[in-house]
Amino acid sequence: MNEDDDTEMDLFRRTIGPMKPLRQNKVHHDRPVQKPVPLQRQRDDQDILNHLLSDQYLAEEIQPGDVLSYGVPGLQKNVMRKLRRGDYRRDAELDLHGLSVELARESLNQLLHEASQEGWRCIKVIHGKGLRSSNKGPVLKSRVNSWLRQCGQVLAFCSAPPSDGGTGVVYALLRR
Repeated sequence: MNEDDDTEMDLFRRTIGPMKPLRQNKVHHDRPVQKPVPLQRQRDDQDILNHLLSDQYLAEEIQPGDVLSYGVPGLQKNVMRKLRRGDYRRDAELDLHGLSVELARESLNQLLHEASQEGWRCIKVIHGKGLRSSNKGPVLKSRVNSWLRQCGQVLAFCSAPPSDGGTGVVYALLRR
């Protein structure tokens, strides 16, 4: 050993003072480390949502009194029956009365996105019957019918029972 090394080691020990070994090798932080927020992914997801529901494919002409009903292929009949009766608890409600088509689309997109994030199972969408619409028929009712059919998150939807709005309201059952 070198004489300079001993001197430096002695100097170090005198400076530090008495030491005792650690009993553990884990570090405890005062606050939990937060996961990074993927901002670009959030922007991409929002962009997809904004362009998700298209007016290009309107399913069919809808009249004010028409009952809406849709289910993905293979959906059990008792699931549709329970939805039609209103047996599923609605986790959220969206009222589209008086909104423009663009604002209604944006609102429905937001609700579907939130439903996906929160794990909601059933939502209620009030589109109105379209009794005050021009001779083109109910605008929002037709659009909601088309938009919900396009959304892969929707397993089924149908008009509500008369006691809960009838043909002016749909219940939508969502994937978990």
